[in-house]
Amino acid sequence: MPYDGAMHELWLALILGIVEGLTEFLPVSSTGHLILVGEWLGFAGERAETFEIFIQLGAILAVLWLYRQRFWGLASEGVRGRAWWPRPGTGGFTLAHLALACAPAFVLGALLHSPIKAYLFSSRPVVAGLMAGGLLMVGAERWGGRRQGPEARTLDEVTLLQALAVGCVQCLALWPGFSRSGATISGGLLAGLDRRTATELSFVVAVPVMVAATLFDLVRSWQVLDAGFSLVLAVGTLVSFAVAWAAVLGFLRLVQHCSLVPFAVYRFALAAVLVLVLAR
Repeated sequence: MPYDGAMHELWLALILGIVEGLTEFLPVSSTGHLILVGEWLGFAGERAETFEIFIQLGAILAVLWLYRQRFWGLASEGVRGRAWWPRPGTGGFTLAHLALACAPAFVLGALLHSPIKAYLFSSRPVVAGLMAGGLLMVGAERWGGRRQGPEARTLDEVTLLQALAVGCVQCLALWPGFSRSGATISGGLLAGLDRRTATELSFVVAVPVMVAATLFDLVRSWQVLDAGFSLVLAVGTLVSFAVAWAAVLGFLRLVQHCSLVPFAVYRFALAAVLVLVLAR
């Protein structure tokens, strides 16, 4: 499909905004889907990369809105010096939990950003990421419940060590196709969180990680923006926000009754189809 003109860009904004919003917080890899759909639509280059950065902001804003009380509480208490570290015996989700869950991905992502962009943003690495992420999810469902000790059933019961463990597993999602949400939810299950709490932690941790990655990419891509592109960016961002908002609410309800295995099966099926397509 050729890339030609403003109207075509608006259709691309609609399609890719839906893809981003639907897949960003589900354990199926939004980056992998955007790469695959972008290649299929013939939308590539610096302009496409900048567009993808903006629609990620739409998905981030959806989670910020849904968890606004949590983030506002952390920010306001942090300014007062009350939410930086958990108080002994009281529990509670603090800025220290958030920092430990984000730090590994921040450090490794900054160190490996250039080679990841240069070598992994194409169909074949995405296939490998889909398969590997699916295997991790199946393993987390099988062995996560066998961990000894009490299970964290709310964000306020998550320990600092559990937050750090989830942060370390999240680093796997630097490989496109692996899925940040799939990695963090799996890491949470293996660290002793129940499925809903692992999912909510995945959403909350996503915000600082995605904001940092988005701003880092945006600074490097700012030169491709122009007035004519602003409508396309606005449409994609708004669509991504609306679809992500609905996807997050739906997924939270679903994980209370459904394991990650169906999502893993979908990943395996998609990877198999891509292998057949790439072999042609």
